[in-house]
Amino acid sequence: MSGLSGLSAEELRAAVRAVLREVLPADVVADPGTRSHDVTIASDADLTAFVRRVAALCEDDRVRAAMQAGEHGFRLAGTSPGLVTVAAQPPRPAELRVERGAVTERTVIKAAAEGARLVLGRGAVLTPLARDKARSLGVEIEKER
Repeated sequence: MSGLSGLSAEELRAAVRAVLREVLPADVVADPGTRSHDVTIASDADLTAFVRRVAALCEDDRVRAAMQAGEHGFRLAGTSPGLVTVAAQPPRPAELRVERGAVTERTVIKAAAEGARLVLGRGAVLTPLARDKARSLGVEIEKER
């Protein structure tokens, strides 16, 4: 990322917009009727969170196929029409609670896609694969006592 360190915040946003226009199908960029996620990229942390969110979304075969088909896209929050514009997604939860049972990779992937942390109740057990997936996707896990 050292090549980007000299860019201003607005130049970085413009670069991200250009990349999104290149990687997303044309109908996602122009069609306001598709399912989408609002994206705010104002810092390196925002960019990292966005990349993790896309990676988590791509774990689900149906969502990945919808993205490839242009039925699921992204919109830069606060942008003018004509840039990456699609319908808004409902607000995401701050946490995903699991009161009991096994917490699997699928649950971790869902939490990552929603930008939520996992809160495990007394009766919830985290599988080893789910713990590894949480580490790789940066999902915070809290175990209630």
